[in-house]
Amino acid sequence: MADTDPSRPFSSRPVTVFGGSGFLGGLVVQALARRNYRVRVAVRRPDLAGHLQTYATVGQVHSIQANLRYPDSVTRAVAGAGVVVNLVGILQETGRQSFDAVQAEGAGLVARAAAAEGARVVHVSALGADENSPSAYARSKAAGEAAVLAYPDAVVFRPSLLFGPGDSFFNRFAAIARMLPVLPLAGAQTRFQPVAASDVAEAIARAVEGTVEGGRVYECGGPEIHT
Repeated sequence: MADTDPSRPFSSRPVTVFGGSGFLGGLVVQALARRNYRVRVAVRRPDLAGHLQTYATVGQVHSIQANLRYPDSVTRAVAGAGVVVNLVGILQETGRQSFDAVQAEGAGLVARAAAAEGARVVHVSALGADENSPSAYARSKAAGEAAVLAYPDAVVFRPSLLFGPGDSFFNRFAAIARMLPVLPLAGAQTRFQPVAASDVAEAIARAVEGTVEGGRVYECGGPEIHT
């Protein structure tokens, strides 16, 4: 269980976290629970997110069904929220889950729904996001950022490769290398700075608290450079 402070009341408005059941999402939920936020985890399969309740006190975390391709589900998920965090991303297109549908159109849908609630948006993109990239993945990430940054108080994070307990670092490295062929990831002398997922989660939690300036993109890398 997360180390919550029982002497502090829960925040008055919940934080909705899209994609909160993933590797980074679980750490974000824990970071928010430690700060006594009520967390609403918006996922396609709520039945697979029950373990997140163990990160907090009873009633502090709950799951709701949402799919970024269905506006009504997104609207329900953000209703009453004070802040909306979007962690949703894919490394491979499957059926209707295309890069544009999830990472561009979906990001815009979340941002518009949050704005309608008067909620701040904290959006997680990726290093290499570029509207002029030959990579459909990178272009969709850039389009998602643009949709989010149409709202001046929004915060965008571009993390490098994430690592931490229980991750699949090398599998994700290979997948990202395939998605971003214009980046020199495959060369023997390529330099990259993997970042601890827990550090990114803390940065996201601070953005939720309002201590991170809005209207900006923050690139997140670790202190060590590897080749």
